Amino acid sequence: MYRCSSCGAFNRVREPHPPGQPTCGRCQRPLDLSGAPQEVDGESLWRAVRASPVPILLDLWAPWCGPCRAAAPILTAVGHAQAGRLLVLKLNTDANPQASSQLGVRGIPTFVVFSGGREVARRSGLMPQPELERWALSAAQGGGPWASA
Repeated sequence: MYRCSSCGAFNRVREPHPPGQPTCGRCQRPLDLSGAPQEVDGESLWRAVRASPVPILLDLWAPWCGPCRAAAPILTAVGHAQAGRLLVLKLNTDANPQASSQLGVRGIPTFVVFSGGREVARRSGLMPQPELERWALSAAQGGGPWASA
């Protein structure tokens, strides 16, 4: 399942991917199947959380935050590894203070996993890629030792 970065619609794409560039069923723009993290604002975040058929890993970050910048390639690696199975979204807390406040963010980077339209896990601080990926997948599947901070 892939989210269109243009209109936010979720699109089912067969595995293996058909030849050619798949397009969004709603807006007909090309779909990015790489799993790269997508920037969202508060409104598009809440729409995605409500509508996503796959778990979401949300990165709450700010441009001035060194650990947040260090987390960027880690999140990209997780997104690529889990493309179509886990949606990685990024919310700039400076540009979206209301959404940050609604989420109760106290420090960054903060990572939140949503599944079934609700928050299922949260952790703050930089993690190595294998740990972040394991934690997010475990939380999305309902728990285990990696789901809690």
